[in-house]
Amino acid sequence: MEITVNQQTYSVSDSCSLQHMLDSVLQQQAQGIALAVNQEIIYKNDWKTYQLKPDDHVIIIKATQGG
Repeated sequence: MEITVNQQTYSVSDSCSLQHMLDSVLQQQAQGIALAVNQEIIYKNDWKTYQLKPDDHVIIIKATQGG
């Protein structure tokens, strides 16, 4: 199935959790980020069990320092 992550399209398996997407597809560290799916924030505790669906839109929000 296809999903969109930060405006880029990716193909993932039909049973893909948010955590699996980060680890295997994007190879992204989980520190200092938040995830939203279809404009709804998903709590980090739910990343392993939250299953993505075809055409989901995922936004990765990175924390930055500054003032």
